[in-house]
Amino acid sequence: MTPYDLRVEYLHAPIGVGTREPRFSWLVDLVQDAFELEVSTGGRVVWASGPVDGSNAGLVAYAGERLASNSACRWRVRSRSSEGDWSEWAASTFEMSLLDPADWSAEWVEPAQQEAVVERWSIVDWVRGLGPEAPPEERLRPPQLLRQGFQVGPGAVRARLFATARGVYSAFVNGHRADDAVLAPGFDSYAQRISFSSSDVTAALTEGENVLGVALADGWWAGRIGLTGSSAQFGTRTSAIWQLHIDYADGTTQVVASCSDVRSTTGPWAYADLFVGERFDRRAEPVGWRSPGFDDGEWMPVAEAGADHQLLVPFRGEPVRRVLEVAPVALVETADGTIVDFGQVLVGRLRLRLRDAAPGQEIVLEHTETLAADGSWFENIVGINKEQTDVYVAAGGASEGGRERAEEWEPEFTFHGFRYARISGLTAALVADDVVAVVLASDLEQTGSFASSDPRLNRLHENVVWSQRGNFLSVPTDCPQRERAGWTGDIQAFVGTATDNAQVVPFLSRWLDNVRADQLPDGRIPIFSPRSPFDAEAAAAAQGIGSIVAAAGWSDAIAIVPWTLYERTGDRRVLEENYEAMLRWIEYQRATAAAELPEALAGTELADERRRAQSSLYNTGLHFGDWLTPSTMEGRPVHEAIGIAPALTSEYLAPMFQARTLTIAARAAAVLGRDAEAAAFAARAAEVRAAFAAEYIDADGDLPVHLQGVYVLALAFDMVPPGLRARTAARLVELIRKRGNRLDTGFLSTPYLLDVLCDNGYSDVARTLLWQSEMPSWLYEIDRGATTIWETWDAISPDGEIRPMSFNHYAPGSVDDWLYRRVAGIRSTSPGYRTAVIEPDFDAGVDEVRAHVGTPFGRLAVEWTSTAGAAAGRTRPEAPPYSPAGSALGGSAGTARGGGVGTVTVDVPFGVTARLVAGGVDVALPPGRSTHAIELGGS
Repeated sequence: MTPYDLRVEYLHAPIGVGTREPRFSWLVDLVQDAFELEVSTGGRVVWASGPVDGSNAGLVAYAGERLASNSACRWRVRSRSSEGDWSEWAASTFEMSLLDPADWSAEWVEPAQQEAVVERWSIVDWVRGLGPEAPPEERLRPPQLLRQGFQVGPGAVRARLFATARGVYSAFVNGHRADDAVLAPGFDSYAQRISFSSSDVTAALTEGENVLGVALADGWWAGRIGLTGSSAQFGTRTSAIWQLHIDYADGTTQVVASCSDVRSTTGPWAYADLFVGERFDRRAEPVGWRSPGFDDGEWMPVAEAGADHQLLVPFRGEPVRRVLEVAPVALVETADGTIVDFGQVLVGRLRLRLRDAAPGQEIVLEHTETLAADGSWFENIVGINKEQTDVYVAAGGASEGGRERAEEWEPEFTFHGFRYARISGLTAALVADDVVAVVLASDLEQTGSFASSDPRLNRLHENVVWSQRGNFLSVPTDCPQRERAGWTGDIQAFVGTATDNAQVVPFLSRWLDNVRADQLPDGRIPIFSPRSPFDAEAAAAAQGIGSIVAAAGWSDAIAIVPWTLYERTGDRRVLEENYEAMLRWIEYQRATAAAELPEALAGTELADERRRAQSSLYNTGLHFGDWLTPSTMEGRPVHEAIGIAPALTSEYLAPMFQARTLTIAARAAAVLGRDAEAAAFAARAAEVRAAFAAEYIDADGDLPVHLQGVYVLALAFDMVPPGLRARTAARLVELIRKRGNRLDTGFLSTPYLLDVLCDNGYSDVARTLLWQSEMPSWLYEIDRGATTIWETWDAISPDGEIRPMSFNHYAPGSVDDWLYRRVAGIRSTSPGYRTAVIEPDFDAGVDEVRAHVGTPFGRLAVEWTSTAGAAAGRTRPEAPPYSPAGSALGGSAGTARGGGVGTVTVDVPFGVTARLVAGGVDVALPPGRSTHAIELGGS
């Protein structure tokens, strides 16, 4: 009964905690009646909670003496059972970061460098394929090496390095990497905030002479980023800042701070860019530059670039790391090089080993997500500065003893989205052992899983996980190859699924920090964050879609993302942090609604009642609408088709999301104890819904635009009066039938489609859509070998044509949340899974399901089987066209349901009150594991 899995701010024994009120969590295998918690630092207790009644075992906020910057703390906790017995104490540690700008004494140091070449491209340039004429060597610049020597006296017992950059960096102490982070410090809204990392470098120090080395590249600060691939969007010169705090046994502390004694030079890179790739010349690497004893006398002094510490903030959550390695599944020799297939679209880079390289031998590594239909090389990502190509120049030569020297190389300051790599310039045939794909991602704990008796459904879930992993890299991005931008619309559509699969609260909280920093003075939430000064300039100069700054559904992420995180975790702080930003966005919607009329009504004499109603509706301006609605894209060139859904749906979707955000604000206000505001927002939400229904819903429950997505969102957001809901839902089903039982929903409506059908009595239609294998559908992608979620449903057309689109966009993978909640049947019924329902769908079309999610109380899992076979009335292929590796479960395709037995095994963590609801059974579930047999009725 001793507490276990002790965490601080969701992390195990973290260093660099950035809040003075850290929160403590733990798990217990008992019904906890009370707990007691103590925190100490320097051998002294600074907070003793005393016995605290209640079952809460998560996110207990610190309430003791003020914690000091860089302090090392120990904490312990014990639990009391309902019988009154206390457990043993369980203990762990955490450390504070530098919490105040006054803690910094270091100078920003700027190595000698050329100004970054400023290339500016518009969306029109991107669509037309206009790009730079000069090769990368003439447009890009090399990363810099920085070096600072320092002395360490006897008795050093603890050393912490706090560092960041305007750019991306790798730090080394005496030749050892300071940590395992990649592309540190990550992507931020640098004009408002710059995150710094904390690293334990104690083991790397030696008494006497020591060296801190830093490699510094352009990264997101000065490199090419975004849709257009424009460069230097935040700045043109890189710089870095660090402080190394060394504690000695006698209680003294030494601070080694970046300043004018740092030396710099260009390194072995000709260039290193996130989009373009790297060119690395092993021969040019200064041997031993990261270690003591190296002569840096010919290196250049750095320039001090100011002591501005106001923007520095402790990094939140887990950094980008190397999280997996994927071996090749096939190598094919071609006239243009060896094509390596890793069997999986992924995000990262290659690690290459050369056994017999000659001095100066140039190896070229190209990357793509797909091959052409005939198996030839195909670059699926088009645009400016999107080469995705790395170049390695070998040192070659023999090592001591005359043996050939093997060289190993992995790029340092770039990443790519790919499944295939083409490697050219080799003098000998490549073998599989000589190349591996290194997967990069923000290192989030995987907390959920889903597997069934159907291999295609398992592959769909795996594809979602891979797309989430690849696009959760520093910030939640839309795609990892073409844009890599933190689009707000994509993550608000996907956040529920994200919480099922991984522990995302610290990661998304850090991103929300950037969103709030980017919020405009008038309350608008930009369509992506981080947002650069160039982004603002480009939008101001553009027309049409390119001029959009804020948009319905996208900007509403400031409400939807925090609220979903709260619902799934019970974390109130995420609401507290984002509540005011939520209100500012709501005020912008209100003010715009009061001031503007839709274009069709401009100059029209309106009756007083209709004018009052219109003044409540945020239904004007440019928006993306139900982006990429399939029927609006079919048979048209992309650049013409993308504007159709926005034009048809924006006027209706904008007030729907307005009502949704008002409802969330009302609920958030109630959680935060702001009851008057909660009532006011609820009343305004009702007013918007009434005005919407009066303006846009006719007596038959019909809407002005007959697209599935408009109906889905109207039903999902309660825009339809209760008396008309049945008619509106029937109309939605009619639209689905007319499409041949295929979906026709875009980015904003797809996440709600299947739930709306289930909630309105059409579960059979939802299941039909899930199992649909004609385009557009989820299984259409699976049947064509998808290993991630595609940007568009027809990225590979039925005739096999490959389109130059992203093959890694997580937003349409929001269906995964439905698999967890409806098919597996795991559903939270109160914030943080304090109460939950297990309601398996025995009619889903599978015979077996295993799934689990992480909750604040531990693992909530379900395993169910059915002897009844597949759901009645659903046509299903006898077998999928391929058998993906790693399917968790086998099983038959099944037959039409006609009775049988369902067996459900549930693991309920202590602290969760759960019920099993299935087959007419509604029973309370005890903590721990229990198994239940349920008689299933006939069809």
